[in-house]
Amino acid sequence: MGDNSASNDKFVAMVTAKAEVDLPLGSFEPKSMLVSPVQEPKVSLVPAIDYHNHLDAQNPTEILAIMDSCGIERVVNITMQVGESALGLIEKFRDAAKGRFSTIAWMDWRDLHEPDFFFRSAERLERLVERGACGIKLWKDLGLQLKDSSGDLLRIDDERLAPLFEKARELSVPVMFHTADPDAFFLPIDRFNERYEELAAHPDWSFHGSHYSKRELLRQRDRVFARHPKTSFVAAHVAESSENLAYVCDMLDRYPNVSVDIGARTAELGRQPYRARRFFIDYADRILFGTDLVPDVNMYRSHFRFLETDDEYFEYPSHASRQGRWNIYGLYLPDEVLRKVYRANALRLLGLAP
Repeated sequence: MGDNSASNDKFVAMVTAKAEVDLPLGSFEPKSMLVSPVQEPKVSLVPAIDYHNHLDAQNPTEILAIMDSCGIERVVNITMQVGESALGLIEKFRDAAKGRFSTIAWMDWRDLHEPDFFFRSAERLERLVERGACGIKLWKDLGLQLKDSSGDLLRIDDERLAPLFEKARELSVPVMFHTADPDAFFLPIDRFNERYEELAAHPDWSFHGSHYSKRELLRQRDRVFARHPKTSFVAAHVAESSENLAYVCDMLDRYPNVSVDIGARTAELGRQPYRARRFFIDYADRILFGTDLVPDVNMYRSHFRFLETDDEYFEYPSHASRQGRWNIYGLYLPDEVLRKVYRANALRLLGLAP
């Protein structure tokens, strides 16, 4: 067939046609035509503990109503307040309903440049735990933004932080790390970035061109895990590596003192359902249920659908700008795995009897 024949062929023309459209990407909201079974669990298989949420601005009474509707036994509030404000929030949620809320403290960097800051941080943790905190979180500003008194970027594995990690061991409370962010956040915000819309809505979430690469940031964090084998750590958001579960598995194998939570990562896990299901089954003792989304009945039930059913190609729970243009698949996890992920693993870290 000659070139002229090919150019006139209707089939060739059909499979090579491309569209030139002026529809704004943000206005494109396709509705799936897929017809498949829909299962919608109203409550979790067992009373669940949401180990990763942020409730500082929420009304405890309203949150309790949502929890009761969905079978949520307890929510762990990771407060983003420090000092007296943090202590007030610990008391506010503890007093709202006995046994329904716990609080993880937020690292206080306000006096980073003052003498003895690192030892003072360990003392602060002790006071926070005495007042009811069940752990402490170090956010991604460590390694990306914070600078010490010399003007140098503070490394995650800076040995001066060792007293804090050893104090956590002494107090038997975990240290949560939110280190780095999704891989796409370290790439240019351009037409090749699969999370373009999310980053366009939140350009400040981009770390493209950061001093330390994401790989180096994770290496620094993992050195902390290795140096403090008797301290319990939680690597938030599937260790910020839900795009690469092989790495997460290797990390968990190397560091038995580390657990991960799944907060805000159903989008990544749900688009690789076979691999994700194996991951949950193989590491059922190390994975914590968490949402990192504003409590809402539909939000919780979407998580139950993801973890408990074999439904196909449905929307994942997310914030308004979404995380990417894909849908997810249910993992239909075994009951014994769900019991650990929903509840038993969190109870262990909280120091509570099952």
